[in-house]
Amino acid sequence: MDTIFAQATAQGRAGVCIVRISGPQAFEIAEKVAYPCPVARQAVMRAIKDPTGSVIDHALVLVFDGPNSFTGEDTVELHLHGSIAVVRAVLGVLSTFPQTRMAEPGEFTRRAMENGKLDLTQVEGLADLLEAETEAQRKQALRVLSGHLGQRVEIWREKLIRAAALLEVTIDFADEDVPVDVSAEVSSLLDDVGDELVREIEGTHTAERIRTGFEVAIVGRPNTGKSTLLNALAGRDAAITSAVAGTTRDVIEVRMDLGGLPVTLLDTAGLRESSDEVEAIGIERAVSRAAQADLRVFLIESDEDLPITPQADDLCLLPKADLRTSSEGAISGVSGQGVSELILQIQTVLNKRSLAAGLATHERHRVALQKAADGLVSTKLVLDRGPDQYDIASEELRHAIRSLEALVGRIDVENLLDVIFSSFCLGK
Repeated sequence: MDTIFAQATAQGRAGVCIVRISGPQAFEIAEKVAYPCPVARQAVMRAIKDPTGSVIDHALVLVFDGPNSFTGEDTVELHLHGSIAVVRAVLGVLSTFPQTRMAEPGEFTRRAMENGKLDLTQVEGLADLLEAETEAQRKQALRVLSGHLGQRVEIWREKLIRAAALLEVTIDFADEDVPVDVSAEVSSLLDDVGDELVREIEGTHTAERIRTGFEVAIVGRPNTGKSTLLNALAGRDAAITSAVAGTTRDVIEVRMDLGGLPVTLLDTAGLRESSDEVEAIGIERAVSRAAQADLRVFLIESDEDLPITPQADDLCLLPKADLRTSSEGAISGVSGQGVSELILQIQTVLNKRSLAAGLATHERHRVALQKAADGLVSTKLVLDRGPDQYDIASEELRHAIRSLEALVGRIDVENLLDVIFSSFCLGK
């Protein structure tokens, strides 16, 4: 296997730049460029030299011996001064060593997975952590990266393997008297795992929303102050405001961090009957996006009817509080009245939903869990037909086990790896 290297910190000038080297020749290379090479798990200042002996930089050199490293291989990190010229010179020297090359995107993490340091869900958790913008995203990604989902999958897998083994014993002794009826234990194992799978699947939507962002749509008739409210919430002029009704034709999106949760606010076209073709398209889009949103904020009079019916947790407020004699239950983006209270209400609703978030955070996770759950349902149906059908039940159970194994990257994921690792930067 080639030894790989790459800049592990962001491109461009910085105070410090880390260059990572991993593979069978990592220590040999470190010995030549940073003589003498420190012993494993030590950090020592060394002069970094080119093949002629000229000093390129003075760096902190860290050495990790495999398998006690991120990749599971011998690894060396050079903590250089973050000069573009220094980094370019060091990378140039490293490229001269035989069987040594620049790492591909995500290759360090891929080697970590191949060497058993991470499972596939942890790899995805690491990618999510690198992309995290809010506190909720950071916490959720860290839970997945810590291996909690993989540990839970392993518990489920062990129970299902136990159930499969009991069925296999029954099949093997089909022509003899089996000393113990295993059907009760098998059913109990299937029920336990099935119930946990259902709970985890129910939490995937919320978990994925924490990862990608909740959508909150502002809904109402034209000229009720929706765009002004969006601007007030965003703290900037994100949408054009005008006294002319129907100014907003398309859905305007503003991404925010509300109490640590990622939220995309949607300013939608005013809902009314319109003969204007462009406005009618905007209204159609408004209805569609509002229906798909996680939460809706209605700016609506008490006697008004809209083509969208408020659902549980949706917030209904009276518009233009600054023009009313009584501001109770009203909000105004112009004066700011009620805006802080609205933010707290949105946070309360979304925080409550976040409590139901599971560990599975990607659509791929949900699909694999659903396949496993469906496999257990099929197994139970066949199991209830009696011992004559146990061979079929055993095969259905194996399908469920394989779905869980695919979830953590044990089998059938080669076609996914290139896509997943392509989202990583070179030094990761």
